[in-house]
Amino acid sequence: MKYETVIGLEVHVELLTCSKLFCGCPNSFAADPNQNICEVCLGFPGTLPRLNARAVELALKALLALNCEIASYSWFDRKNYFYPDIPKGYQISQYFVPLGSRGYLELPNDDGEARHVGIKQIHLEEDAGKLVHGPSGTYSLVDYNRAGVPLIEIVSEPDLRSPVEARRYLEGLKSILQYSRVSDCKMEEGSLRCDANISLRRQGSGEYGEKVELKNMNSFKAVEKALEFEVQRQANLLDTGESISPQTRRWEEEREETVLMREKLESHDYRCFPDAELAPINVTEAELERLRQELPEMAASRASRYIDEYGLPGYDAEVLTSSLDLSEYFEASLEHYFNPKKISNWIMSEYLMHLNTEGKNPWETGLTPEHLGVLVKMVDEEVISGKIGKEVLEKTLHTGKSPEEIVEEEGLNQISDQEELAAMVEKVINNNPGPVADYKNGKKKAMGFLVGQVMKETGGKANPQVVNQLLSEHLE
Repeated sequence: MKYETVIGLEVHVELLTCSKLFCGCPNSFAADPNQNICEVCLGFPGTLPRLNARAVELALKALLALNCEIASYSWFDRKNYFYPDIPKGYQISQYFVPLGSRGYLELPNDDGEARHVGIKQIHLEEDAGKLVHGPSGTYSLVDYNRAGVPLIEIVSEPDLRSPVEARRYLEGLKSILQYSRVSDCKMEEGSLRCDANISLRRQGSGEYGEKVELKNMNSFKAVEKALEFEVQRQANLLDTGESISPQTRRWEEEREETVLMREKLESHDYRCFPDAELAPINVTEAELERLRQELPEMAASRASRYIDEYGLPGYDAEVLTSSLDLSEYFEASLEHYFNPKKISNWIMSEYLMHLNTEGKNPWETGLTPEHLGVLVKMVDEEVISGKIGKEVLEKTLHTGKSPEEIVEEEGLNQISDQEELAAMVEKVINNNPGPVADYKNGKKKAMGFLVGQVMKETGGKANPQVVNQLLSEHLE
């Protein structure tokens, strides 16, 4: 391609605090409209904000995890603009001195080699409210529950060179923030929101092209698709000799295209000035060291450890560390049955299927790590068959009963007694002369059918190895 793509991302991340940034109102997603509000977050005259210390701690953890330089002295500013979801007429943010700057995120390229994507700055600020547009399009309602929720804005350098890289950056960012317990990063709930700036320039040019801002992207897939569309749109314009206008465009999911929201004819003047009602933020080295010690082992380090210490394949390690919840669930299961590969197999094949279907995380079902460890051990020790094990897993998952309890109640113990199975094998051979003849004529696949018939006779409780052995003895 004769054009080089240049992408920078602005990511807003809501912090996992119990209350808002400057008042005691709950920071929760599911409340009815305008329930989590008070005089402070609505900006009533005479009210005073009070800084949430936990929000500052979480922001500092994010800065440490993202390798930022941290300002030992910073403050909040008033960013003045009028919009229905800004109740005070200004937003409390950090305009002049951000809490963190000059950080980076390691991003693997297509060859598996890591490179640094620069993070220009990360600042702490309060979120705005939310507009709910009426179906007729003639009115809008305002929900102020989100107004005042603490968030950090992460502004990357324009270091990303493709839509795929942008998605990988967001995935890496989400992993780090979730592992740090800074945010749950649920895009569907608005706790992670992304705006993208994209421009094209001639290959080899040192000057940036005119950038376009993209909004309204509610998933990583949508970010990638919106950027892909915009790359093609801008390239078509440049190919025909047209110039790129500085614009803000929104992504239309159903039409799979970006559409114009507004032209950017001039820069905004927010008339920012320091907020005199809030004291400056002083960060000590002792406090940073304490927070640094609280940071958990990150995904990449865990994946390497799983490969080195547990002998897991790279793919298993990558899947198991894709979220902190899943990684911790895996490690907790090993405490009850230390067989990393077998536990990994059951999590990746059976458990994740149920989790994805039901939209839950590993800790939200009746299948505890102890249950999983016990279940896998029972299968390995041939107390139950693998087929029965899958059924027991599903029943434990939905009822919370232990695998031993379910196996005992339903009489699911595996049948390994040779005399008992020999009678069933003879019955299956007598009832299936066709497959028996096929097997004796060299069609070895017929053995699988006969094994299946014995398993059917026993309700899946027969020991497959014993069944295979007995069938071979009877048929040879």
